[in-house]
Parts: sequence; C-alpha cells; structure tokens
Amino acid sequence: METTSSTETTFRDATVDDVPVLVALVESAYRGDASRAGWTTEADLLDGQRTDPEGVEAVVTDPASRLLVVERDDRIVACCQLEHRGAHAYFGMFAVSPEAQGGGLGKTVIAEAERRVRAEWGATEMHMTVIKQRDELIAWYERRGYRRTGRMSPFPYGDERFGIPQRDDLEFELLIKDLA
Repeated sequence: METTSSTETTFRDATVDDVPVLVALVESAYRGDASRAGWTTEADLLDGQRTDPEGVEAVVTDPASRLLVVERDDRIVACCQLEHRGAHAYFGMFAVSPEAQGGGLGKTVIAEAERRVRAEWGATEMHMTVIKQRDELIAWYERRGYRRTGRMSPFPYGDERFGIPQRDDLEFELLIKDLA
C-alpha cells in the first residue's frame, strides 16, 4: 500500500475497516445541518443519505476502483473515489470534512488524484459528474481545469440510496479534464 506524504497530509488506499468512518465523512460533507459548516453541502437540494456502507465497501473492494483516503494527525479528513475506465478515470465520492474545508485541502486531494491516475493507469482524462444546480462547486472544478460538457445524465429519482430530492429538476453534468 503506497503512502505519499505532503507536510502533515498522508494519502493511502482505503480498507474495509475504514468504511464506517468514510460513510460518516461523506455524510458530514453533503447532508444535514452538520454539512452547512462547509461550502459543499447539498442539504438544500437533497435530504436523506449520500451513501451507505454497502456502496462505500463496493468501491473499496472493486479491483477497477480505489478509494483514496486523506489523513491529517492520524484522522481521516478527506476521500475520493478513483475508477479506471480505460483511457480515462472517473473521480467521485469526493468529500472533505466540513471543518477542513476552505484551507486548500481539496485542491491538494484533487491534484494527487490526478497524479495517481496518470502515473498508475496512464489515464489521459479525468471524468466526473456534478449536479448541474451546484454552480459554486462547478465553478471550483472549472478553476482546477475541468470543463463543462453539456452532457447530462438523469438523477436517480426514487432510489433513496442517493438521497431524497427536494426539487424535480436535478440532473448530473459530465465534467472532463485533459490530463495529458
């Protein structure tokens, strides 16, 4: 298991033992009142859960995926999913603890994720999907070099594993960054 250090921040692949902490981290970054402490909250768009232990464990155990864990002072403070999809990689399940947001950690994590998929998988592009109504978040990704494609996919209405929508016009937009 490769570990990379940058000052006091370390990166490693998640294990099944990390699943409960990772579920709590993702939930804290996106759902409920606790998520409002950070700027990544989806609490005004969605109620309910963002993920569940089965979903996180599926990413951790999938041979084509990894869940990158970010620690500071022996505490998990961020994570992201990386999935090998041929010439490109998929970036998802990105969460930074609300109290750690706004200090540059997200930029560090996404840069390390991009470096890893280039080095380990030879990926030439990173793909992600973002709820199109998340203007501030999309703008943040655009500042990191991601571009909007206008390619939409439907939100999974009726599947409460992904949350309970508070509006009926949610959909995902594909964002892409050239890594070559």
